[in-house]
Amino acid sequence: MLAAGRGRRFDASGQQDKLLQKLADGLSVAQHSAQNLLAVMPHSVAMLRPDTPVLADQLQALGIDCLVCHDADAGMANSLKHALRATADSAGWLIALADMPAVHLSTMMQLFDALQAGAGIAVPVYQGRRGNPVGFAHQYLSQLLYLQGDVGARSLLHSDLVTQVTVDDPGIHEDIDTPDALMLHLAAMGKPGA
Repeated sequence: MLAAGRGRRFDASGQQDKLLQKLADGLSVAQHSAQNLLAVMPHSVAMLRPDTPVLADQLQALGIDCLVCHDADAGMANSLKHALRATADSAGWLIALADMPAVHLSTMMQLFDALQAGAGIAVPVYQGRRGNPVGFAHQYLSQLLYLQGDVGARSLLHSDLVTQVTVDDPGIHEDIDTPDALMLHLAAMGKPGA
């Protein structure tokens, strides 16, 4: 789970970490994002910046191994590559984003099942649009380790080898990038803005 971004769109000053914002049940955005991932992949890791001890404590309490990426500010690819190197013996990876708490457990399971059935790359699709998280089989490790900057694995997702997994989950398109996005999410959960 990638959780090493600065979240500048949420708070340019850096005072409020979007991943620590509380949702209706009192859990943070990152904790919600982690729960369904852990239900499908009990051995999960989160990539963090070194200055996020509260986030690390929250995720470790759920059972996620937390890794620190000291050069995360150079782009998402650095965090992703750090996680991949640390888990290079895995059969594959479900790459989730910590700011996407609305992704359904069923979506995680469908992506995992697609990888288990032989998909090299598995991408969720809702109403004709791709979203996150994305699954990669081990055969893509070398290509993933070659990624640069802040584009993540987008370049690999434009190949004909992608297995599109149709899901009934608008959460694959919903991230908490701005305070307005947080308010919309809270409203959808039935809690007025905090």
